[in-house]
Amino acid sequence: MSYLTKVREQNPLIHNITNIVVTNFTANGLLALGVSPFMADAHEEVADVAKMSAAVILNIGTLNEHVIRSMILAGKSANAHGVPVVLDPVGAGATAYRTEITHKLIGEMQITALRGNVAEVAHVAGEQWSIKGVDAGAGEGDVVALAQKAARKLGCIVIITGKEDVITDGEVTFIASNGHPILTKVTGTGCLLSSVVGAFLAVAGQSTLEASAEAISFYGVAAEIAAESTAQQGPGSFQIEFLNQLALVTPEIFLEKSRLQKL
Repeated sequence: MSYLTKVREQNPLIHNITNIVVTNFTANGLLALGVSPFMADAHEEVADVAKMSAAVILNIGTLNEHVIRSMILAGKSANAHGVPVVLDPVGAGATAYRTEITHKLIGEMQITALRGNVAEVAHVAGEQWSIKGVDAGAGEGDVVALAQKAARKLGCIVIITGKEDVITDGEVTFIASNGHPILTKVTGTGCLLSSVVGAFLAVAGQSTLEASAEAISFYGVAAEIAAESTAQQGPGSFQIEFLNQLALVTPEIFLEKSRLQKL
């Protein structure tokens, strides 16, 4: 049985502490996929929400002291109750503050998966890579080697998304070649992707790497179909159709169109 099928059958509760730019899009995307989003960041309840959830997503896109404390409370609760944690280090490396807070979060809890662009992951792992705002800048280097090194250093699955996506635990590595450039024209597609990874991890059991790889490839397949359907209409129409495809892509369509390979 595919992880996609399990996600839709089990309808896991996914706790998101995310940024104010993408909250609505993330919730709608998760609902379309077939899971239950829970958007909560009050200090008084995040530990309880994390405990009852099937995965916790921490996204640092719009940081402040309130959110940081909420993330630490939720992350520690998730660790205590065996709930996977996905960290999206939005803009790590763009400012010293973001990099510092990312390191603080990693130091305070065990992360199951780190999902970011190459510049973000490089800065989290202590490597150099150019960055522009929250987007990866031009850089030269071996992205696969960087991902593997980061995974070994951090002790978690590392996912670097870009033209090709790298998913690795430091030993076994997958490359996903699905997706479409128009994803970069819609705010929040990367953030939603981190939450989708969390949804797949929620049903993964011990197969966390394989589930993460399927999540990334599935997301890319949905984007390709949506982009083809709205080719003459622009990013606004793409965004709506992309939500549709998160609901409509079947395991059979995914298997037909997936370009996922193990190195």
